[in-house]
Amino acid sequence: MRYLLEELAERAPGNTVEVRVPPYGATQCVSGPRHTRGTPPNVIETDAQTWIALACGELDWSTAVGDARVVASGSRAALVGLLPLVREHPVEAETLEI
Repeated sequence: MRYLLEELAERAPGNTVEVRVPPYGATQCVSGPRHTRGTPPNVIETDAQTWIALACGELDWSTAVGDARVVASGSRAALVGLLPLVREHPVEAETLEI
């Protein structure tokens, strides 16, 4: 869980958007205006199951928001184009060393 949040912050460094997956963790990401005190203006919050599905590409952003599985507030609170973080790549049998 935290690994996926850390991966998002690494791929989209910045402090404009705060992504929360309570009670597991939170991260700030996306370049732009920096937030320093109080409640950030751009917040994304979701449950663990939805976060993993988004990060792994099993669920797309618009569906998650439309189904109210993600609460996003603020003009920049979107992860479109940043997800999925993990993609399945087929492994060729010839490349495996057994």
